[in-house]
Amino acid sequence: MSQPSYEMFPSPCYVMYEEALEANLQLLHLVQKEADVSIICALKGFSFWNSFPLVKNYLKGATASSVNEARLIVEEMGCEAHSYAPIYTSEDFRDFLIYSKKLTFNSLSQWFRFKEEALAFPKKVSFGLRVNPEYSEVETDMYNPALPGSRLGILAENMPDRLPEGIEGLHFHALCENDSYSLENCLAAFEKKFSHLIKECKWVNFGGGHLITREDYDVMHLIRLLKDFRQRYPNIKELILEPGEAVGWQTGILTATVEDIVENKGIKTAMLNVSFSCHMPDCLEMPYKPTVIGATDPTPDSKYVYRLGGCSCLAGDFMGMGDYAFPEPLEIGDRIAFDDMIHYTMVKTTFFNGVAHPAIGIVRNDGSFEVLSRPGYQAYKEKLG
Repeated sequence: MSQPSYEMFPSPCYVMYEEALEANLQLLHLVQKEADVSIICALKGFSFWNSFPLVKNYLKGATASSVNEARLIVEEMGCEAHSYAPIYTSEDFRDFLIYSKKLTFNSLSQWFRFKEEALAFPKKVSFGLRVNPEYSEVETDMYNPALPGSRLGILAENMPDRLPEGIEGLHFHALCENDSYSLENCLAAFEKKFSHLIKECKWVNFGGGHLITREDYDVMHLIRLLKDFRQRYPNIKELILEPGEAVGWQTGILTATVEDIVENKGIKTAMLNVSFSCHMPDCLEMPYKPTVIGATDPTPDSKYVYRLGGCSCLAGDFMGMGDYAFPEPLEIGDRIAFDDMIHYTMVKTTFFNGVAHPAIGIVRNDGSFEVLSRPGYQAYKEKLG
């Protein structure tokens, strides 16, 4: 894939490559077609709405966990949302019904609270329940919805023997950047606990966390897995997967500029005009060490080693998972680029410290670059009142 040098982009700026996005979508479409399933885009992982018309060309819609996400799907993708939220409120439930084609409840108490309004709504909406298979191979507790005591999903021991009246589907979500073999194990737990209810469903949603577009993902194994499930449950009219990260995986960068270099006890820190806390919170939450284009992990022979520091006043706003070795010494004004910063990054930014948000831009398939937005003071102010 040809791409302009990141030196040509604004700094800071999230830059998405349309060509990379389309390659991911083509692979997801292949799985969708071969396995006869619906793959939809989870906005919690990929909300680059300027590209929604392209996404719609390949996938069968999108999933929302808030009214704002559901509305964005309707307005920018032109289809109704598959919605799930841990709670619905009396203030937002009607809006969810307006914007959704499927709507999943996190608990039986929520279903019974809103059942009458849901079934009386004039537009057809299909309702489901999220269940907890009590199995997951997610290593980071923060991202593991199947931990003991989890607030997400209904345990088998708390489910009735039959699907409640008005419920047509089941949803489970217990993966995070996992492969098809993790799904196979999770699916075995799901079926062991809920097979009698699956046989009553019109649809089943396997949730997200399927990293289908990662280079080492066994796509053919996934297709076989999905086909076998459909054969075991011929009553299922629609089988749904809702990856977010797989859509945006390796589709873009976050540019940054070295604004200062400080030294303390022999550690040189390159101070950047981006913030890990404000612009890359997953790096601190997971935590993980993002790739910097052109840099490597230090070795004993590395000459130019730097810690990377963010621009907020939070003491922990630096990359604490390891320093970086560069081929040349860094200087004030140098540009660097963090790789793979489009999924689960843009959607989590904050205005802590009033730190300005990066610009957002896209490299089109013809190689042209377009700045889509430059969030400024007004966006910060409006967030606070």
